[in-house]
Amino acid sequence: MKLLLTKRSFFMKLKALLGVSCLSLGVAVHAAGGAAAFSAHSPDLSGGSFEATFVAKGFGCEGGNVSPQISWRNAPQGTQSFALTMHDPDAPTQVGGFTHWVVVNIPASANGLAQGAGNGKLPAPAVGVANGFDNTGVTGVNGNYGGPCPPQGDKPHRYVFTVYALGVEDLHAAAGIPKNASAQVHGFVLNKGLGKGLLGKSSFTATYGR
Repeated sequence: MKLLLTKRSFFMKLKALLGVSCLSLGVAVHAAGGAAAFSAHSPDLSGGSFEATFVAKGFGCEGGNVSPQISWRNAPQGTQSFALTMHDPDAPTQVGGFTHWVVVNIPASANGLAQGAGNGKLPAPAVGVANGFDNTGVTGVNGNYGGPCPPQGDKPHRYVFTVYALGVEDLHAAAGIPKNASAQVHGFVLNKGLGKGLLGKSSFTATYGR
């Protein structure tokens, strides 16, 4: 069964969903038969908030902009790759928040990403794709991790990390999208566009304010 959508159906579904934050959706998914749930967490964010090491350096923030360690377990049977998103649904934008980090094609053998992986140290063939910081210099290289930096005085923002277990090895080949597609397009593909190719997803949230 092909996972690739026709261009017409892909963009019709994308148009319908653009008003919704594609990247902020996700809950822990339980396997059939009472098996342990696919779950994700970060040892670096166990207190529920970001230390300065993981905060952005730019736009008035002076953090280290190091990506936190992300771990997951109990991947669904048939998983061929993983993807990861970090999204701020509270950001004052017109497109449903702000995307800080998107990684796709994480190998199925991985059970997480080490601290700093999002700073140019991803395991092959994983790749960081477009996020809201592209071309600003905050991440150093487009596609790298961009830490939290909400407007000063805002109520602490939520940063939702979602790990996706996918039944495809190469997201771009399976979905028929270019590697330089926007964060919104990648979010649509991960949450809806792959259909049965999405085997499971798990989310957790950390907050940050200044």
